[in-house]
Amino acid sequence: MTTAAQMRGRTALVTGASGGIGRAIAEQLGDHGADVVLVGRNEAALEEAAATVRARGGTSRTIALDLADPAAPRKLVEQVGEVELLVNNAGVAPGGPMVDADADAADLRGMLDLNVAALTELTALLLPAMVARGHGSVLNLASVAGYMPAPGLAAYAASKTYVLALSRALWTEVRGTGVRVVSVSPGATRTAMNPRGTRTADQVATTALAALAGTAPAVIDGRANAILGRLFEALPARVAGPLAGWAMARFG
Repeated sequence: MTTAAQMRGRTALVTGASGGIGRAIAEQLGDHGADVVLVGRNEAALEEAAATVRARGGTSRTIALDLADPAAPRKLVEQVGEVELLVNNAGVAPGGPMVDADADAADLRGMLDLNVAALTELTALLLPAMVARGHGSVLNLASVAGYMPAPGLAAYAASKTYVLALSRALWTEVRGTGVRVVSVSPGATRTAMNPRGTRTADQVATTALAALAGTAPAVIDGRANAILGRLFEALPARVAGPLAGWAMARFG
């Protein structure tokens, strides 16, 4: 496995790096002297983040790209080349009950293209080379919502459950190869997507990069979030659903 402390001069590919958790991870990788490739749709915001990476001791490149485009993952890998650390952070969370007549099915499809398909394809394209080299890491950003039913965010929560399941299975597949796969699940985090969050993007980034040095296949950011996630995993569905609905309304 490759930890954050071993990233000096090595390439880290961070998706969704124009803001929030992705930007915080990219900037903290700068502290370790990494060569960070920042990917996102907002070119100006990417350049701002890249400048901070350089100011903190790393090197950086930016690629403005919409990973929801089915052609984008392969195009990205062809541009970047060898990657030591893949951070699959890009994601969106369209809200609202799916049973609502105003629910936009196209938005849900776009979310799955980004949260599930792009993450899976990038991992499939880059992981075999890591295994062949005998070193490398894949860090997948899931969500504590992936541990629970989430009324009002049903498809988003399901996409993050997928990320958890994929990461746990790949963790098993790569055991003993020198490569690490781990998912990190934030809870409510203060970002442009969720100004009501209780944790900061920097706190989540610190947890995420520390997880690279661990051994568990899945990590939850923050003590309260960890308790919540484990609780929902243990509860029967008839209790978990209504309770999750209350928690989502109360804490966002």
